[in-house]
Amino acid sequence: MAKVNIKPLADRVIVKADAAEEMTKSGLYIPDTAKEKPQKGTVMAVGPGKKDEPTSVKEGDIVLYGKYAGTEINVDGEELLIMRESDIFAIV
Repeated sequence: MAKVNIKPLADRVIVKADAAEEMTKSGLYIPDTAKEKPQKGTVMAVGPGKKDEPTSVKEGDIVLYGKYAGTEINVDGEELLIMRESDIFAIV
């Protein structure tokens, strides 16, 4: 896992999304236009949290998040998502 040069503020979290599925369970290849956005990823950086609410995820956690959660950012050529911790549903 590469280190990210960005430190998120407050309850924000930087997540690297897993790759989209390339093939169905039955063996059919999925074209790029039909691939769904991944909803699972690895936490790359975590903000300090809010004053009365520290963050509960940590770097390296694998998390599940909403399909349209976060904002896509490009850091050193790497596609990442920055989102609020409340957009994360679970730690896997």
